[in-house]
Order: sequence, then structure tokens, then C-alpha cells
Amino acid sequence: MFDYEAAFDRNIGWVTESEQRRLRSCRVAIAGLGGVGGNHLLTLARLGIGAFSLADFDEFSIANFNRQAGASMSTVGAPKLSVMASMARDIQPDMDLRMFPKGVTPENLDEFLEGVDLYVDSLDFFAFDTRRAVFAACERKGIPAITAAPLGMGVAFLAFMPGKMSFESYFQLEGQSHFEQGLRFLLGLAPARLHASYLVDPSRVRLDLQQGPSTGMACMLCAGLAGTQALKILLDRPGIPAAPRGWHFDAYRGRLAHTWLPGGNRNPVQKLKIAIGRRQLAGMLPAQ
Repeated sequence: MFDYEAAFDRNIGWVTESEQRRLRSCRVAIAGLGGVGGNHLLTLARLGIGAFSLADFDEFSIANFNRQAGASMSTVGAPKLSVMASMARDIQPDMDLRMFPKGVTPENLDEFLEGVDLYVDSLDFFAFDTRRAVFAACERKGIPAITAAPLGMGVAFLAFMPGKMSFESYFQLEGQSHFEQGLRFLLGLAPARLHASYLVDPSRVRLDLQQGPSTGMACMLCAGLAGTQALKILLDRPGIPAAPRGWHFDAYRGRLAHTWLPGGNRNPVQKLKIAIGRRQLAGMLPAQ
């Protein structure tokens, strides 16, 4: 028989018993249950979060095997939402799950965020319209929203906190082409670019085709960092690096950068980086 107190007793010491009860009463929303999302869910389930709102419309495939927690031969063709929900309930059978099998849409966005204490962004990198809509809704509703991006063999972290700089003010995506949004999102996530020096095949980065390389190590690092900051946010602990500040940790290079991008992608130095990146990536495109 499941016993919540026994299951999460080893958390006590890093959190108090009253804080653990508080975590049990929290609801976290996760949109996307692939590379980072599945790991986020399992990490937060093991933290003892008691309620989740989960959205995903995709199915597992062999192409997911290198990085996604729920991807295996037994789950090929199965909905990511149902597989990950089952895995989470195996950890915490009495958790409260609200599931959105069509993903996040304009019609269900308010329901998806209803009663949510924290949003953890796990959408596909290229889902810019949905991502912008969710972050804008979080800003309106006063919901903290965090993103931990798997880059190379590391993680870039940003937090968009109520009353602080907004997602759109930071990234400046509105009105831009899909290619330009990808470039701005990538460089805004990681202005320190710690991962760039060991990319051995730049031709695999194709923003025009919505493709890019990934690693399982980065996804697991994302879950660890996001889970730690989620704990701090949900328990009102200090030390959250709200945008335009962020962190970029690269395990391959053994480096941590505390990033600061005043003005976000409007920053003059960042605008120069974007212009250089635009030329570099455009030069990789096949001749027309």
C-alpha cells in the first residue's frame, strides 16, 4: 500500500516536514512530455509534488530513444501523455492529474493553467506560437514560468517571475519569421554560448527544417536544475535568477555562466550576436 510520508521521507532534511506537505498541495503545469518534459515530470513526482496539469499530443518513436524518459521499444507508437502519466503514478499513485491529450490550445489554455502554482516549459523548441501564448497567459495570471533548455551537454535556465521581465520583452519574437524566432530563442536562452565550441557538425543545426542535435545528458541536467528552482519557487525560498538574469551550465566544458542580458534580445551586444548568428546559419542552408 502506498504511503506518501514513507515514500518521500528521504527528502526531509533538505525540506522540512511542513514544506513537504506544502509541496504535496502544489500543482505544476508541464506542456510537452518529450525530452525535457518527461524528465521534469518524474523528477517533480519524486519531489512529492501532488498535482500536475499535463499536455502532449504526440506519440513515442524510435527517434526519441536518445533522450526521452518514456521512449523504449514497448512504448513506440504509444501516446507520450498516457505513458508518462502511468510512470508518474507508479511513483505517486494518489497524485491529481489533469491531462490534455490535444496539447495546449487557445481553447484549453485557461483550463490548463487553472489553479497552477508553477509552469515548467517543456514544449518542442520550435513550438513558438504555443510557447508565446502560454508564457503570456502565465504573465497575466501571475504564475511563475521557467524554462530549462538542453543545449549540447548542458542546460540553460531562465525564470519569468510575476512582476519581472516578461518572456516577450526578453526574446522579442513577435512579428518575426519562424527562422528568426528560432535564432532569437536559441541565442536568448544561452547568450554565453558555452555549448558552441564542441559542436562537431554544424550542418545538423537546421532552423529552417526545425531540426537540431540533442543529448540525453542535457535533458537530465535540465530536470535537475529546473526541479531545484521549482522547489525554491514553490517554497518561497530566495535565489531565483529572474530574467534578464539566467544560468548556463555546461557539463562537457565544466563551466557555469551567470548570464545577464539587460533588455533581452534588444541589448546592443546581443543584437550583434544575432546578426552574426543569422549570417552563419544562413550560410549553412543549401543553395536555392
